[in-house]
Amino acid sequence: MKLEFRHVDVFTSQPYSGNSLPVFLDAGGLSARQMLRITQELRHFEAIFLERTERPDTVRARVFDLFEELPFAGHPVIGAAAALHEHTDVEDKYLWNFCLPDKTVTVATERTETGFFGLLEQGRPEIIGPPLDQAWMASAFGLESSDLHRQLPVEIVSTGLRYLIVPLIPEALGRARIARDISSQLEAVGAQFAVLWDESAAEARHWNNDGVIEDVATGSAAGTIGAYRLRHGLARSGETFVLHQGRFTGRPSILRVCPVGSSQNIENVSVGGDVAMVGRGWLDVRP
Repeated sequence: MKLEFRHVDVFTSQPYSGNSLPVFLDAGGLSARQMLRITQELRHFEAIFLERTERPDTVRARVFDLFEELPFAGHPVIGAAAALHEHTDVEDKYLWNFCLPDKTVTVATERTETGFFGLLEQGRPEIIGPPLDQAWMASAFGLESSDLHRQLPVEIVSTGLRYLIVPLIPEALGRARIARDISSQLEAVGAQFAVLWDESAAEARHWNNDGVIEDVATGSAAGTIGAYRLRHGLARSGETFVLHQGRFTGRPSILRVCPVGSSQNIENVSVGGDVAMVGRGWLDVRP
């Protein structure tokens, strides 16, 4: 049987920009090994595989990057919600439930003139705090210690994935790179991934831990930055701010982030963005 997918671009209203994604709307019966092989074959940063449930507004979802299954991810869930909205005969606005391996999240979608807009509720973040060992961080990203922001602390925050948030001074973001795999350093401080943040430009960068591929727009990281900014008095509860990412990959993206709560009690972070519908395809052969 053919295995169909929808190709969408997330965090953009224009096709061929933002973060691309294949959405498999009916992936029931695929094993984890098959899903990983398919993701590696298509070579998007991530792919998402859905399985319908008895409820029309609820799906089971599994997300893979090029190396492994992820317990949570932002742009795949938002893109998949838009693809579901297009595929299903529902009203202009709809609320979806995504059952991921470790948590269930909701995504509100609505039709727009250019496609769809999706708003993902990431839930209550976990503030893990600053890592004890920070001496390696600047050099791990090809930077000098003077490129690290002196007033804003390095901190680990999670809304499903544990991100090491590394604030930088203005202009340092463009010089950053990962020359060698930083997985072991991240694991040693209790993080899974790292995201670099320029507060002055409201711009972020994120790579796979080996530095080979730079992510275009990272919804899960955006949620942690929203929590970080509210915690340190850089954002207000209930107010949406714009986060930029993807400029250095040639695919500029806009993510809208809204944290809710207080600096000491962050209740929820939502991340939203436009989704452009790009194409359709199918696999004739399953791995």
